[in-house]
Amino acid sequence: MSLFGSLSVSASGMAAQRIRAAVLVENIANSDTTRTQEGGPYRRKDAIFATSSVKSDFSAQLDEQLQTGVSVQGISVDSRPPEKQYMPGHPDADQDGYVAMPRMNPAEDMVDLTGANRSYQANVAAMSAVKDMIQKSIELLR
Repeated sequence: MSLFGSLSVSASGMAAQRIRAAVLVENIANSDTTRTQEGGPYRRKDAIFATSSVKSDFSAQLDEQLQTGVSVQGISVDSRPPEKQYMPGHPDADQDGYVAMPRMNPAEDMVDLTGANRSYQANVAAMSAVKDMIQKSIELLR
């Protein structure tokens, strides 16, 4: 694996984790949303990761190796029925006083968001290490 290919792999991981973090933040922000444009409560979303071939333009000139990175294959939407909570004074309450609430746990999403942040930071650290190796190589060739 070339050093430039390593940069592309880390960049793909950073892009995927950025999308995952955005989805998790959307979940947390809508954890109490009972009415959406589609009707009904907000539905929890998850990013689905898949492996993908990553090839940098510069790396293509040096070798023909394909590195495996990560990409977001899609965004899944929770299809389970919403949770019902008894809130008779709520404007979205049904005739029995129950409100359909999003089926999610904000604490779980915060833990996932922390994991996404740490994964992003790990990719930044990997890119910094590769950058340092490239700099040292250039210095040795002088």
